[in-house]
Parts: sequence; structure tokens; C-alpha cells
Amino acid sequence: GHDDHADASHDDHGHAGNDDYPGEAHAAMIESALEHDAHAAHEAHQIANRPWSALYVAAIFFLGLGLGQLFFLGIQYVAQAGWSAGLLRVMEAQAFAIVIPLIVILIISFLGFGHVHHMFHWMVEGIDVQGHPNYDAIIAEKTGFLSPLFFSIRAIVYTVGWIWAAKMLRKNSLLSDSGDGVAMWKKNRGVAAAFTVFYAVTSSTSAWDFIMSIDTHWFSTLFGWYTFAGMFVSSFAALILITLYLKGKGHMEWINENHMHDLGKFMFAFSVFWTYLWFSQFMLIWYADIPEEVTYYMQRFDQYKVPFFTMLTLNFLLPVLAVLSRPAKRVPGTVVMAAFFVLVGHYMDHYVMIMPGTVGDHYGFGLLELGAILFFTGLFIIVVLSSLAKAPLLHKNHPMITESKYFQQ
Repeated sequence: GHDDHADASHDDHGHAGNDDYPGEAHAAMIESALEHDAHAAHEAHQIANRPWSALYVAAIFFLGLGLGQLFFLGIQYVAQAGWSAGLLRVMEAQAFAIVIPLIVILIISFLGFGHVHHMFHWMVEGIDVQGHPNYDAIIAEKTGFLSPLFFSIRAIVYTVGWIWAAKMLRKNSLLSDSGDGVAMWKKNRGVAAAFTVFYAVTSSTSAWDFIMSIDTHWFSTLFGWYTFAGMFVSSFAALILITLYLKGKGHMEWINENHMHDLGKFMFAFSVFWTYLWFSQFMLIWYADIPEEVTYYMQRFDQYKVPFFTMLTLNFLLPVLAVLSRPAKRVPGTVVMAAFFVLVGHYMDHYVMIMPGTVGDHYGFGLLELGAILFFTGLFIIVVLSSLAKAPLLHKNHPMITESKYFQQ
């Protein structure tokens, strides 16, 4: 009996010992399956993000076309500039084109809170909850800034502040046509002074919110300046195309080659400035080789080679070579070509900033992207031309309009 019991006990222990390894293997299989499921879900989210991302890239790009000129319009009043008085109505119309892109950006951002899409990694459920499968320690440290409530407050502040400035500058400008031009100009100086201070802060914070927060782990202290430079130079390219179109239709005869030369100089100068900031950001991150920072560029080198290097060529090399000389800036065809390069290049810049963080390697340029561009292009043209049609193109009671008409250099 004792022997039988010992044998039975030995068998039990042997059976238990053999169970340890299959149990561990089973746990490893479960863990592997969970990882596979998580990866598959991530891939599915990236594929589903593409329509939203295509619309978002176009909205951010067209927001820049209006926002850059809203800032430049404010600078004209603050600096008491006279040469640009004949161009102010075009700037006002372009500035008001920020409304629709802003609305689209807000809608897409707020839909992320309800997990309709998964473009913003920091909006994932449980991302800041320790012990949750989606917990991310780095993002959890940033939730003081990247929280739905605080993000929403900031986004609404941007929208209200920017639209208020565009509306007030336009309103006072139109009132000056039938009233005291000097008084309205002084009012606009006050509005512009307040706006430029507001924009100095919000140009950076909005770039952090709307673009940099997509790659939530990554950060760059130059990012606000970098996006500002891109928006600013793109807005000059659009202003040049609109002005030359109007002149081609027989309008704005007071705008001469000296005005166009100055606009060409601004586009050239800020193309160089953008390149300087791009290289400064890239060089410092590449040289430091910190994993949290360098992965941003590694992904773009590995997966986005063609759009990445196309963007660099279009944004610096081609426009700078095209309008480097003084005579080139006075040839409409050359300036139009350079402006076209700038617009395409900076769309590509926004594409390369946003798409890797939202769709990964599931990107392309097809009907979704083209449709989004055409949609916003049509809206931009309608808003700008309808605004121009509602008032005289000449800001006739501007105190420095005579200086602008006879501007020479």
C-alpha cells in the first residue's frame, strides 16, 4: 500500500511538473495573440484614418493661406506701411478664408474625443490610466496639457480670436470708405496691435495642438516657428496668384511691378527662412541622436522618402532659383511658377508632418487627397472672390493710398 501511494504521489508530482512548461507556452501564445490583435487593430485604425487625414491635411494647409495674410495684414497697420495700402482688400479677403478650414479642423479634432477616428494617439481611451492595456507613461505625463477639456478651450480661443481680428479689420476698412479714413485706420491699428501679440503666442500653441500632438511622444522647440514660416510663405504665394489674376482681368491698375517685386521678395525671403528653420530643427535632432526625437525623422526617411525629398526641393531649391534675381521678381510668369512650387511644396510639407503619425505606411496620393484639395480650393476661391466682389478693390480713404499708388523702388 505504501509503495502504491508513493507511486501515485510520484505520478502526481511528475504530472504537475510537466504542466509548468505547457502553461508558460500557453501564456506566451496568449500574449503573442494579444500583441498580434493589438497590432492588427492599430493597422486597421491607420487605414481608417486616411480619409480623415486627407481632409485634415488640406484644412491645415488652407488655414495657413488665410492665417498668414491675416498676420501680414495686421503688420501693415502696426508698422504704418504705405506701399501695401493698394493690396489691403485682397489681404482682407484672403484672411477671412480661415473660417471654413477652422470649422473643419475643430470638427475633426472633436470627433477624436468620441473615437470616431484615431488620428491623435493621446485621445485613445485609457492612455493615461495606469494598469490599462493602452497606458502610455510618456503621454500620461503630458495629460495636463493634452486633455480634451484644455485642448477644446485652446481651440475655441484660437478660433474666436483669429476670426474676431479678421472681421474687425475688414469691418473698419469698409467703414472708412464712407467715413473718416484716418479714424478707422487708427482703430485698425489698435485691433492689429492686439492681434499680433495674440498671434505671437497662438501661432506656436496651435501648431503644437493641431499638428505636433499627432506624434505625441515627439517634440521640437522650433516647431512653432517652423510651421509659422511655412504658413507665411504659402500665404504670400496665394496673394501673388490672386493679385496677378485680378490684374489679368483688368482690375487693380494701381498695382505696378514694384508692388509685385516686393511680394516676390517676401516669398523669396521666407522660403529661405523656412529652409533655415527646417535645417536647424533637423540638424539639432539628427546630431543629438536622442531616440525620442530622432524616430520622427527615421519614420519619414524610411517610409516617406519621395514626398519628403520632393517637399524639400519644391520649398527651397526651385523657388529660390526661380526668383533669386531682381528682374525675375518682376516677370509675372516666373513669379507665378515660383508661387506654384511654393504652394505644392508646402502642401507636401503638411502632408509629411501629419500623415506618418496618423496612417503610418498606409499612405498614398489618390482620390481622397485630391478630392480634399479640390474641395478646399473651391471654397477658398469662392470665399475670396465673393469677399472682393462685395466692396471696392481700392481702399480709397486709407491715409497712405497715394503713397501706394505711386510706389517706386
